[in-house]
Amino acid sequence: MRPTLFFSVQPVQLCPETVDNVSSARRTGKRKVVSVDQLDVRLVALLNEEPRIGVLECSRRLNVARGTVQARLDRLVARGVITGFGPEIDPAALGYDVTAFVTLQIRQVSGHEPLADRLGRIPEVLEVHTITGSGDMLCRIVARNNADLQRVIDLIVDLHGVMRTESVIALDTPVPYRTLPLVRAAQR
Repeated sequence: MRPTLFFSVQPVQLCPETVDNVSSARRTGKRKVVSVDQLDVRLVALLNEEPRIGVLECSRRLNVARGTVQARLDRLVARGVITGFGPEIDPAALGYDVTAFVTLQIRQVSGHEPLADRLGRIPEVLEVHTITGSGDMLCRIVARNNADLQRVIDLIVDLHGVMRTESVIALDTPVPYRTLPLVRAAQR
């Protein structure tokens, strides 16, 4: 009979006041540039490699006090450097094999916010950015297949304020979304 192994993962806990302050800088877009040092980079790299690691284990691996790790995490979150601890989801594993980028031209009578809110109600819309250039907004969307992509684009086109769309289908992702190289470069 094989022994049963149990392990416990203590998720990273943040001070309540830190969590409350995070979203205001995101909403206003007014952020101060934050300097990071070697310990910050090592902490972010460790959390990037092992997102389920707890504060105590971080302190052991980084060879610093638990309170230091907690204070660093709270500071990085409060200043908007770390924006989340949620799991990364692969849409393809859920059956959404098609990724597309859709540029929207919109009627700008009431601004971007009302349309962004409506786009946010479509589950297949993963990101929305306001942009410069020939379009006004850029959406990253997923779909189960090309026919489903047409369905999602039709949902977007039917939204009040959308005048025209242009779509590009992603064939591959040779460099997936990443931030650790940026954090390392910011330390220099």
